[in-house]
Amino acid sequence: MKKVITYGTFDLLHTGHINILRRAKEYGDYLIVAISSDEFNAIKGKKAYYTFEQRKMILEAIRYVDEVIPEHTWEQKVEDVLKHEVDVFVMGDDWTGKFDFLKEHCEVVYLPRTVGISTTKIKEDLNAATAIK
Repeated sequence: MKKVITYGTFDLLHTGHINILRRAKEYGDYLIVAISSDEFNAIKGKKAYYTFEQRKMILEAIRYVDEVIPEHTWEQKVEDVLKHEVDVFVMGDDWTGKFDFLKEHCEVVYLPRTVGISTTKIKEDLNAATAIK
């Protein structure tokens, strides 16, 4: 069985998330999604709309996702790849080159992002709409 892993916050689920999950799953038989814990988001200066448990439940309902694990630190990626016997590490192409150090443990693939959609854009649009009222 060929295992794939990807990482992210996966807050405010949108078509870009579904596209990357679908394309990541095409690289193997089993897709693991590591999502940022609430504590890790705080360290990164991010605040998710949904809690870790809510985001985990949403991702577990997606047919492309086989397992959801927490991401607690930037440094845990090598450990996750080895522990879960990962064959392919997948991330969006805005991270190109940042995870090449994993190439000694698995294949590293950077996928193009879906144009015109992101959680940041959704939050900005919602804030703008609220400000207009």
